Amino acid sequence: MTDERSWRLGAMTWREAGERLRACDVALLPTGAVEQHGPHLPLDTDLYHAEHMCRDVALACGEPFPVVLPVIPFGVSYHHDDFPGTLSVSAETLGRYVFEVGRALAHQGIHKLVIVNGHGGNAPALQTAAQRVHRKTGMFVCVDTGETSDVDVEALAETPGDIHAGEIETSEALYLRPDDVRAERPGLSVPRFAVEALDDGGPRSVPWFSRTSRFSAEGVLGDPSRATAEKGRRMWEVQVERLADLVTGLRGRSLEELRLDAPGDGSTAPPREPVPTTTPEDR
Repeated sequence: MTDERSWRLGAMTWREAGERLRACDVALLPTGAVEQHGPHLPLDTDLYHAEHMCRDVALACGEPFPVVLPVIPFGVSYHHDDFPGTLSVSAETLGRYVFEVGRALAHQGIHKLVIVNGHGGNAPALQTAAQRVHRKTGMFVCVDTGETSDVDVEALAETPGDIHAGEIETSEALYLRPDDVRAERPGLSVPRFAVEALDDGGPRSVPWFSRTSRFSAEGVLGDPSRATAEKGRRMWEVQVERLADLVTGLRGRSLEELRLDAPGDGSTAPPREPVPTTTPEDR
């Protein structure tokens, strides 16, 4: 087992962190949520999955490992507020928090930040924060809420419109932490609307917002009864593979190469670049 001090920032001393940051200028930031996931999954499902995804991706990348940051546990979950245990923060709070973490990383010499987002409700705030980090520091920043592997995961699932605590998340939980999945699981719960564009997961669906309790008394949007650990294994492995492909592609390439989409063999680390001075509004 690889020593976690070689990839997990929180386990390092400051000297070890300095060595690691000189070896690899890519950081992974897991973000999640503390929110209801039906009567069968734990409240920390999203943050648990994001944290473990970053770990597995780092290990899949090999040396020099990307730096895995501590998980940001709370997310934008107001739409689940009707269910006990949900703890939500505003989009403004999450966005500002991530922006300041990104700015601190730039000061430490990180040039590329991949935000691994375990909760879809965080995505708008994280995208805005990513834009601000790039604008103020020049860093490469991207947010993956599953975009690198959604098409692969959906191909392994049987339930169209399975988006929350359903077949996909339950399968992953059965693979990662089976003892934490409650035995009694709800059946199919996927709302359909007269306007096709409002159906989640449809080919022409648009993002829109409402409260989960309006559609599901159990807090499920999907079909957890179809979940299996084997499906979860296959879903998890393809996500790790696709995200590791992204990270290894970033690693060892200079910012100039990324901007120009130029080929690079990753044989040398990019030179360190000065971090722009912050403006008063961002202090």
